[in-house]
Amino acid sequence: MPELPEVETVRRQLEPLIAERRILGFRVMPGAERLLRGRSGTEIADQLTACTFTTVDRRGKYLGLNLDNGQVVVVHLRMTGSLRFRAAGCEEEPFTRAVFELDHGDQLRFIDVRKFGTIDLVEQMQDALPELGPEPLSDGFTPAALWQALRGRTQPIKAALLDQRNVAGIGNIYADEALFLSRLNPEAPAGSLRPGERRALHAAIQQTLQDGVAHGGASFRDYTDVDGAEGEQQYFVRVFRRTDEPCDDCDATIRRIVVGGRATHFCPRCQPVRQRTRQIKSTRPARRGSAGGTIKPR
Repeated sequence: MPELPEVETVRRQLEPLIAERRILGFRVMPGAERLLRGRSGTEIADQLTACTFTTVDRRGKYLGLNLDNGQVVVVHLRMTGSLRFRAAGCEEEPFTRAVFELDHGDQLRFIDVRKFGTIDLVEQMQDALPELGPEPLSDGFTPAALWQALRGRTQPIKAALLDQRNVAGIGNIYADEALFLSRLNPEAPAGSLRPGERRALHAAIQQTLQDGVAHGGASFRDYTDVDGAEGEQQYFVRVFRRTDEPCDDCDATIRRIVVGGRATHFCPRCQPVRQRTRQIKSTRPARRGSAGGTIKPR
């Protein structure tokens, strides 16, 4: 699934391509109607036609394509979705599920192999979003804000990072990478982190996400950008999907385990299980469901 760096890459590329572009029509392909979340393609087309795209926002893994009438097209790429901008006359790609017809004959296409992605048309972006935690690359995301989300939680730190209500936009790739950089074992209870570990994790989250954006995202499987090109972050990962390979920092063998139902990659030497963990008094129930050096706790 595209995570924050992949979605932010799409946002940055897409905005200059569609800003001030007029929508002449919208169509959804037969069999793909569910991406509209219960609304009909005709209804959406009637509201979109003659509107103009203005800016593109991002919240977590969601994109908000703003219109000149104040409404917002909210897109969630889910597992295999992508947005492609195509000039007039370009052949339609396989798995195209919906098309925004733009002036001058250009198109914005929503492509999705597995058909899990969604498109919403709402008055405000927030109307289409679930509860989301802070943006990890924003000024408001501080070590204190991170700890406010994690304190009192007994679930593994890896699972806590994947919960979008704690921090928005982090998925499997960048959770594994951030935990490696901060030298935290993925099974450590989220609420057990010491002050130095909290600061290290906060810095590692920001570093891994910034690295991902700088490299255009990670293309391990289906992700491509607006031009259909792959990102490059997959060539810079330290542990993610490197099972049985040597750790770049210590030569120990990288392991794969399952935490919270998700495949998790870590170095057992760099991220050892803490021998003595203080007892956590849970204040609330558990929720259900890079370049640069290692960031060490101080």
